[in-house]
Amino acid sequence: MVTLSRIYTRGGDKGDTSLGRGERVAKHDLRVEAYGTVDEANSVIGLARAAVERGVKNDAHRAHVDAMLMRIQNDLFDLGADLCTIDARRGEEALRVVPAQTGRLEHEIDEMNAQLAPLTSFVLPGGCEAAAWLHLARTVVRRAERRMTALAVDQPLNPEAVKYVNRLSDHLFVLARCLNDNGANDVLWVPGKGRGQG
Repeated sequence: MVTLSRIYTRGGDKGDTSLGRGERVAKHDLRVEAYGTVDEANSVIGLARAAVERGVKNDAHRAHVDAMLMRIQNDLFDLGADLCTIDARRGEEALRVVPAQTGRLEHEIDEMNAQLAPLTSFVLPGGCEAAAWLHLARTVVRRAERRMTALAVDQPLNPEAVKYVNRLSDHLFVLARCLNDNGANDVLWVPGKGRGQG
């Protein structure tokens, strides 16, 4: 259990911060960039949840979508803990993202995708408000994935964490389509549509 009795510590006033086991690194360290970007994605998902609350009229559907997103937000805190802890101390286990979390995303993707017609073009981010926020969250998750794979070149990283974020961006994309009336209100890319228009 985490207890936060004080919000500011002044420990980072000189531009460094502590990782999970107390190691000090620069605030621009790639590991900090990675879990900071995960935190950013989590915040955007919070905005998507607020939009779902306002915009989805069916109570059961709204509750189902909100429960999925709440689990994802919790998973993203697990992912942040995973990323900020390089090695477990002897006799202790570090919190790590596990295959069951990735598997749950895959199961939910398959369930949602079964309701959707196949795409005939790329989807432009947009549609309803909740879908637009999910598209933004998806792009932030992709940036987190890029930070994580760059980190993994030189530093230890849980491979399941990378699988999780890769699957999460797919999940958010499919969920955005579901919220756009099962794809009926998706905004599709029309290649070259803007050429010659002035």
